[in-house]
Amino acid sequence: MRTFRLALAQINATVGDLEGNAEKIVEYIDRARGLNADMVAFPELALTGYPPEDLLFKPQFIQDNLARLEQVAKESQGIAVVLGFIDADADVYNAAALIYDRRVLGTYRKMYLPNYGVFDEDRYFKSGDVCPVYTVNGTPVGVNICEDIWYAIGPTVVQRDAGAEVIVNINGSPFHTGKRSSRERMLATRASDNGLFVAYVNLVGGQDELVFDGGSMVLSPEGDIVAQASQFKEELLVADLEVESVFRSRLREPRSRREKSGMSEEIGRPLKVNVSEFSPDGARPKLEKATPCVLDEVGEVYEALVTGTRDYIEKCGFEKVLIAISGGVDSALVAAIAVDALGGDNVVGVSMPSRFSSEGSVLDARELADNLGIELWSVPIEPPFEAFLDSLSPYFKGTDWGVAEENIQSRIRGNLIMAMSNKFGWIVLTTGNKSEMATGYATIYGDMSGGFAVIKDVPKTLVYELCRHRNDKGEKPFIPLSIIEKPPSAELRPDQLDEDSLPPYATLDPILKAYVEDDRTYDEILGMGFEEADVQRAISLVDRNEYKRRQAPPGIKITPRSFGRDRRMPIANRYRPF
Repeated sequence: MRTFRLALAQINATVGDLEGNAEKIVEYIDRARGLNADMVAFPELALTGYPPEDLLFKPQFIQDNLARLEQVAKESQGIAVVLGFIDADADVYNAAALIYDRRVLGTYRKMYLPNYGVFDEDRYFKSGDVCPVYTVNGTPVGVNICEDIWYAIGPTVVQRDAGAEVIVNINGSPFHTGKRSSRERMLATRASDNGLFVAYVNLVGGQDELVFDGGSMVLSPEGDIVAQASQFKEELLVADLEVESVFRSRLREPRSRREKSGMSEEIGRPLKVNVSEFSPDGARPKLEKATPCVLDEVGEVYEALVTGTRDYIEKCGFEKVLIAISGGVDSALVAAIAVDALGGDNVVGVSMPSRFSSEGSVLDARELADNLGIELWSVPIEPPFEAFLDSLSPYFKGTDWGVAEENIQSRIRGNLIMAMSNKFGWIVLTTGNKSEMATGYATIYGDMSGGFAVIKDVPKTLVYELCRHRNDKGEKPFIPLSIIEKPPSAELRPDQLDEDSLPPYATLDPILKAYVEDDRTYDEILGMGFEEADVQRAISLVDRNEYKRRQAPPGIKITPRSFGRDRRMPIANRYRPF
């Protein structure tokens, strides 16, 4: 029985760190070679990190990436390597090199360039037109990149017709809720429709607002997952593929013979490259069965937030973070995520009570800090608040107390915590959630001040679910139940509640999802059973507050459509749907 041993190197690459990425790649090549793998595959643009964005406009960056590719190639003796890099030849390509025995023997250039959502690949790359199949240890292997495999009639079909028994698809596929299951369904369909093994290797880790969840996998010609890596952690997934089963499978399933003649040639030109002949190896070390940790939907989101926070802080060169802890549920969740990402010693909480802060909130902030094992500094804002009111009194005289006075408190807090950031060189994590960012229920230059917005894409109702999820992971509640159970309030005036200004979050969040993420029409949202006043208020708030969101810090994408990278609306915009 001819067996092909394939290794998938699910690594966390850092954009622009060509030296560090290359060192990690060589380390994983050594590990795969130590297991006598025939081939090791790395994710999309693993050498440069993904996405490199406008670094691609720098000729020196492209040249340096090519030089690093040659250095990595020198470490490839005895094993085939599939490595994502930037190719250049009168234009620039998102490419995968096939390296063997210290030489680059071939290059695949990505054919389908996504230009939607968070992707801008048409801005940077030219499409390829050749679909190579590399015969490695007697096994024909087709290599393609990410988006290429989402097309039912795409490079995979060309490579299958050229004899491929295995498809290696390298990816930089960002996480959002529901993405894993849709990937698995698509890959199962490609494997079974084409009657071959499909190996999917994905990046892991955070890059600015994106999080890559890994979840690399190998699927059989029947569409079954035969090996799978964990999510949100670096891993070398190794599997033995009984490739002779592909021939038997194709004998039993003749559909590919009946497809339109010449159809695959319209997609791209096949190219066969012989790398190495079959050589039986009976001395291979036995593989341990991979046992990935399977996460539920809330667990996936929590790990995405932890991963995105850790990588943003570390890749940007920070060591510690500051968080304004109010005693509310949002700051509690951000603090818990930060501790899980960085450790309690690297998280400092700042309590900034005002005349309107309840005793319960002050005590809740202290209990949370104790549970998390973090420092909590207390800086009351009453003295500067009085000074602001005195300074403004000649101009505010005769007016009613209102939003201006409320927001002074928030902006004092923003000034104080940013002063601490300047003094100690620690980054501030903001605590606003997606429901607040959508409706503008946040103070610009106040509680929006900071360097990274951990939960800016997390709806308020999900905030509560994530808090309960984190508490369920420990022996006792990590986040005090009093924080989770009390009605949400900004505490900027007496007896204030969020519901004074917004519909209840259980009503608001589905309206926001329908309008922001699903682009439902006004009439469609009304047809979902919501009150007209609630729908109009929510939509009006979303449309009016684009200017605030444009000035917000970057934050982690966890929904299919986030503000900023996905949803790009004009600020000066008079269109209204009702």
